[in-house]
Amino acid sequence: MKIATFNINNINSRLDNLLAWLAAAKPDVVCLQELKARDMQFPRTALADAGYGAVWKGEPTWNGVAILARGSEPVLTRDALPGDDADRQSRYIEAAVNGIVIACLYAPNGNPQPGPKFAYKLAWHKRLEAHARQLLDTGLPVVLAGDFNIVPEPRDIYATRSYDDNALVQPESRAAFAALIEQGWLDALRKVYPKETLYTFWDYRRNRWPRDAGLRLDHILLSKTLARRLKAAGIDRDVRGEDGASDHAPVWVELK
Repeated sequence: MKIATFNINNINSRLDNLLAWLAAAKPDVVCLQELKARDMQFPRTALADAGYGAVWKGEPTWNGVAILARGSEPVLTRDALPGDDADRQSRYIEAAVNGIVIACLYAPNGNPQPGPKFAYKLAWHKRLEAHARQLLDTGLPVVLAGDFNIVPEPRDIYATRSYDDNALVQPESRAAFAALIEQGWLDALRKVYPKETLYTFWDYRRNRWPRDAGLRLDHILLSKTLARRLKAAGIDRDVRGEDGASDHAPVWVELK
C-alpha cells in the first residue's frame, strides 16, 4: 500500500500536475493540502475519472485539505481537529481507507513570530498532540500525514541565516514535532534515510529550487502498528521542477 502527502498549493490551478503525478506514481492514498478552493470547487469529477474517490474540506482563498483513495471511497471520520470549536480554518481531515485511519493535516505557518499567528500555531499543535494521543490509544493502524510547517532539525533546512526568525524553525515549533515522536509515532522518511539531507519544499523566491535551497516540512508519521510494516519511503523531487509546479514535492511511504 502506497500512501502519499502532497501540498498541492491550489488544486485547480495545478490539477494537470496532480493528475500527471497520480498517473505516474499510482499512490493508493493521497493526503492533499492547500486546496485553496471552496467545497463546490473541488475537482471531484476529474479525480474520479482518474480512479480516485475523495473526501475534502475546502476553504476559499486559503487552506483546505483532502484525502484521495485509488479505486475506493474514503470513509470520513472527522473534518476538523478537535479542541477548539471556534477554529473554522480547514486544516484537518480524517478518514478510514482499507482498514487504516488516515489523518491529513495542514498545520499553521505561524509567521510572523512572535505574535498571534505564532500563538495560534503552537495552540493548534497542542490540540494535534492531544488528538494524536487518542488515535494511538485506539491501537488502530494510523497515518498522520501532511504539511506540518515545522523543520524538525537543523539538518532539515539548507545552510542559511535567513530563516533564523521564522516560525518554522523556532525551538517551540521543533518541540511540538518532537512531542509527537515521543508519543510513539515514527517519522517514516527519517527511518528510511537516517543520515541523508532531505527537503520537501523549495520557496519560489530567490532561485531556491535551482539552488536546492530547501526545507523538510512535509512528514508522514506512522503509528506503532504501521511502523512494523514500513517497506520504503521517498520524495518525488522531480515533480517540484515541472512547469507550473507546487512549491512542495510529494512524500510517500510503502507499507507491507
